[in-house]
Amino acid sequence: MLKDKYAERIEKIFSKYQDKRSAVMPLLYLAQEEYGWLPEESFSEIGELCDIDPTQVKSIAGFYTMYSEKPKGKYWLQVCTDLPCALRGADQFHADLKEYLGVEEGGTTEDGLFTVEHVMCLAACDKAPMLQCNFHYMENLDMEQMKAFIEEKRAEAAKGDQ
Repeated sequence: MLKDKYAERIEKIFSKYQDKRSAVMPLLYLAQEEYGWLPEESFSEIGELCDIDPTQVKSIAGFYTMYSEKPKGKYWLQVCTDLPCALRGADQFHADLKEYLGVEEGGTTEDGLFTVEHVMCLAACDKAPMLQCNFHYMENLDMEQMKAFIEEKRAEAAKGDQ
């Protein structure tokens, strides 16, 4: 459970807010970091921590695109395809990335490492094509850079399997 494994982090989160319910979103991030997504039981865990109904927690998670209620790959690649980024080649980059990984929109690679989705506006229009990987920006990309990143992560995963 989150409260046992992350007691110190949770207390630090709570210390930033006047009431516990205000900590729901940071706790959702913590749960997603732990599980890789937000399984149903995470809503109960967070609800218990914040003294609110799990349904309220789930409604917050469902409203925001940064939370995922479905399993994702280890690396969640969210490519901005909003108009300014599209004008800088994001649509083609997104299509090429899906083709390279052999996935459809929102799909995860067979090895479970990569999930690719398009998103609207990551506020880095001047640095497109760009994406966020697990909420960290990667900017001014081309497919050669992306292929190198993917192969590096695959090699790291293969070392971990040995």
